[in-house]
Amino acid sequence: MDRLKNAFEVSFRIRPVGLALAAVYAASCLVSRQFSLDQFFLPAGIRAAALLIVPMRLWPYLLLGEYIYFAKLRLPMIDTYGLDWVILASTLLMPMAMLVIYLHRMRTPSEAATGLWLLSLSFCTALFVPGLNLGISYALWTNPPPSNLLDAVDRAIFGHFAAIITLVPLAFLWGLRHADPSWRTRLVAPTAVAILLMLILGLGMQLTGSSAHVARKHLVLIAALPAIALTFMHGWRGAAIAIPLLNLPLHAATPSTGLPSSFDLGTFATQQNMAVMSVALLALGSSISYHHQRARSRGLAEETTLRLTRSSHQTSERELRERAIRLKHLSEGMDSSLSEMVSWLKSQGHHAVANSLHHASSVHSRLFREQASLVYPTGLEQVGLYVALQGGGAYGIWSNTHRVNRPRLTGNPFILNVDLQLVIYRTLIEAVSLLLELEAGQICVRTRCGTAGSRRGIVAVVALLDRGCALSTDTTHQAVERLSGRIQAYGGAVHCRSNRLRLAVYDSISSVQPQIPTSA
Repeated sequence: MDRLKNAFEVSFRIRPVGLALAAVYAASCLVSRQFSLDQFFLPAGIRAAALLIVPMRLWPYLLLGEYIYFAKLRLPMIDTYGLDWVILASTLLMPMAMLVIYLHRMRTPSEAATGLWLLSLSFCTALFVPGLNLGISYALWTNPPPSNLLDAVDRAIFGHFAAIITLVPLAFLWGLRHADPSWRTRLVAPTAVAILLMLILGLGMQLTGSSAHVARKHLVLIAALPAIALTFMHGWRGAAIAIPLLNLPLHAATPSTGLPSSFDLGTFATQQNMAVMSVALLALGSSISYHHQRARSRGLAEETTLRLTRSSHQTSERELRERAIRLKHLSEGMDSSLSEMVSWLKSQGHHAVANSLHHASSVHSRLFREQASLVYPTGLEQVGLYVALQGGGAYGIWSNTHRVNRPRLTGNPFILNVDLQLVIYRTLIEAVSLLLELEAGQICVRTRCGTAGSRRGIVAVVALLDRGCALSTDTTHQAVERLSGRIQAYGGAVHCRSNRLRLAVYDSISSVQPQIPTSA
């Protein structure tokens, strides 16, 4: 029995912060009702906004505040409308709003779908809560009002919707203040200017006479321009800020009697237009946020791909470097053994054989080092890109073809890190090989290292010496396919124009660690 009792025991601890929340909510609804109209019912907006901001564990205190608000408002109406109506119409509205908002909160919207999610929440809350209230009223009132039912439904639903769509987006934005804001700092100045313009135009609405509906309508239309600008700059977040700056000044400038069913026909058409504009701003903001999120995701994916490609290239170069070092050690061992053999032959009196062997070993040792430098240019780390190009195996192969002129190398390659020098080294060798394979005629190679703004880099041109001879289509396609992968991984580009291939690799100055030659 004790176990069963403990299983069904409910513990409810009264929290002082909850009681304060209930009191503040009740006071806000009572005060805002004095400034409300049928066409803009502020307590409905406060109810929905509070349910979005307040954690669900504190919702019972909001329910308590709602009951305090209705007790103050409707207990004096018992004699007129009956006890049944006072109880049902006061106790069921907040649970209905809780149900609608709970069902929406069950599916947290993505950044791109937030605007549509807010529209759905506003429509559903504005439809079901006043619909329930009117249904209970017309069912239980002993003497229903003589006004047209459809007219009452229209005013109630529109009034609730106008207030909800004004406050709910701002409340939801406030609830996400600790999340990733995605604000772009470069837009701070134009954002501040747009908000300031809307505040000035809102002040103009307050100073305009209550009968000057045309002037007020013009001010509203002008205020819509910075509102659209905010939406374009920040998506649904900009719309969430712009909508209250549009609707609240117009509502404050609308004359009110302070009594129930207060209504101003002169501004009703303008408020209807503002409601449509609010829907359009949220829908537009949702679309902009969607495309911005897609572009951001695509940019992150491209950045990740480039980073992985660079890492793969660097790993491959490290493996080739280790292989080249092993080949160098093997070459040194072979040279040492041959030197010992030459010395022994000379000591035995075989000078002709020794000299012949020494000459052959020198030639083959040089060829072996040239081929090893093609595996990995170890000298590049000490003497730089230009010396590695002019003294390595690549230049020997170019010279043997008698088709590659002496390279023109300008600038200081030591401003670039080893990775960038390796990239242009590999790409240059492949570009020259491509032209030697697919094109006829003499080839020239030109490079220039330097800085431009906040970037350091190198530009290399591999071209046919005959300027009147353009590269073939096959050469162009293969150049783009074979050279772009390595170049683009380091933020560079390959351009094929007329008779030449242009290769550019660069990096920001802050990310480049200039190479200091250890020997030159």
